[in-house]
Amino acid sequence: MNKGNIIDYKLFTGNAHPELAQEIADILGKPLAKATVKKFSDGEVFTCLEESVRGYDCFIIQPTCGPVNDNLMEICVMIDAMKRSSAARINVVMPYYGYARQDRQAHPREPITSKVVADILMAVGADRVVTMDLHAAQITGYYNIPVDHLYGMPILADYFLKNPVEDLVIVSPDHGSVSRARKFAHYFDAPIAIIDKRRPRPNVSEVMNIIGDIQGKNCIMIDDMVDTAGTLCNAAAALIKMGAKSVRACATHAVLSGPAIDRLKDSVIEELVLLNTMPVPEEKRIDKIKVLSVAPLFADCIKRIYNNDPISPIIAE
Repeated sequence: MNKGNIIDYKLFTGNAHPELAQEIADILGKPLAKATVKKFSDGEVFTCLEESVRGYDCFIIQPTCGPVNDNLMEICVMIDAMKRSSAARINVVMPYYGYARQDRQAHPREPITSKVVADILMAVGADRVVTMDLHAAQITGYYNIPVDHLYGMPILADYFLKNPVEDLVIVSPDHGSVSRARKFAHYFDAPIAIIDKRRPRPNVSEVMNIIGDIQGKNCIMIDDMVDTAGTLCNAAAALIKMGAKSVRACATHAVLSGPAIDRLKDSVIEELVLLNTMPVPEEKRIDKIKVLSVAPLFADCIKRIYNNDPISPIIAE
């Protein structure tokens, strides 16, 4: 299909999450375009597109998960290669947006690193960014190009609607996630509770109080990501201690760094449902963890972008 000067579209991926890229490609019925993305012996990133992109709508499917800097650099050099090869449009499909937690100056003399990432992607020539469940929605305002912000909540809600939990309370693990918990609770017509915590330093949290009635209830906590799992496990223990019957949890991004898996193994959390916006290695897929795919949603979004169809019907919380 010819759209002005756009011939067709091509899908590319780097080394961050080729499995997700392949799943998206399979749904769209498109092969992944051939590209060499590797490192020199000193760690420098090298990219070479192995087929023409002249006049094509190009999509780079690459989350900026760990190693964050390497995966971000792969995106940048792929964009530059496409720009120099006369691609019609360059779309960065970034299911997980690295540095999203550094979205503001929490203390004097701190950087706003998520804005730095936006500046870099625009400077090298990205025409559009597609991402999911940003830590802070205002990050979209750091861009002067279109940003499609997708949400994983409908996928998570659908799972629990198909596997219903009785006497349900949706729990926000902190004050920052209250809006997310309220929207999630709407799917089940359930009440919410809030964990009142303080964070004395990064990746460390302490539960101070629980706001809401969780006595004898089955709780589902929802968050945007699980990193070291300290917040999640501490909150779950506090819920049980305060009289909850059971605790489940769900989140979009499975960062699962450091002691996360050991903490989850030893926690009172019965089930943790995550999305595959980044790879979840087999050694981290313990019995408690269920991983759902975002590929159908991103495939639909890519198809809509290429066809110049509205994205709003699939952007729902």
